[in-house]
This record gives sequence, structure tokens and C-alpha cells, in this order.
Amino acid sequence: VQLQASGGGSVQPGGSLALSCEASGRITSINKMAWYRSAPGKQRELVASVARGGDTNYADSVKGRFSISRDNAKNTVNLQMNGLKAEDTAVYYCNVDRVWTDYGVTYGHWGRGTLVTVSS
Repeated sequence: VQLQASGGGSVQPGGSLALSCEASGRITSINKMAWYRSAPGKQRELVASVARGGDTNYADSVKGRFSISRDNAKNTVNLQMNGLKAEDTAVYYCNVDRVWTDYGVTYGHWGRGTLVTVSS
């Protein structure tokens, strides 16, 4: 299973960015999909997650500003980030926790990080 993330970049405070991540590799189903972030000097933290059925969970710091969604047919997860703040600056990683494939169940896959910089 491979995760390919796209999006990210630099934006001024108050701006918006969108991240997208596609999972590939003979996948038949994915349980939870999520975005994490890692800022300098801080531990990696959960930003948002979405279950296969659509239930979502957000870090308190991003509630009301970020929106996570997924497309089960395309095995993609998206993160729309609005009202960005300097403290959102981090490397963002997509994650899937349990994946059913043609060759069995696999766990804990991470995409390569994509940098989001919020600065004036």
C-alpha cells in the first residue's frame, strides 16, 4: 500500500489550502483515513480523521476551520484548510490505519509529508 499526498505550500494567515492523498495497491477497503501534522519541536498530532462510514473527528485547534472528506471509490482523503494560522505551519502526513487488500490486511500506512507554511 502506498500513499501519495499532494497540495500544501505557502499561504498568508487567513488563507486556504487543500491537501489530498491517494492510497494505492490492490486495495479493496480502507478503515479510517486521517491527517496528522508535525511542527518543529512538537510531537506529531492528529489533525482530523474520517471513518469509512463518514464519521469525522477533529483536533480542537482546527475545529470550524478544517474539513476532512474521503472518496471510498477512489481511496482518497482530502483536507480543506481555511482560516489558516501561523500555528498551523507543519509537515502534514496522511495515514490509513487498516487496509484490506487482495493479499490480506495491512496496518498503519503513512504518506510522505507535505509542508504547509503559514506566514505573512
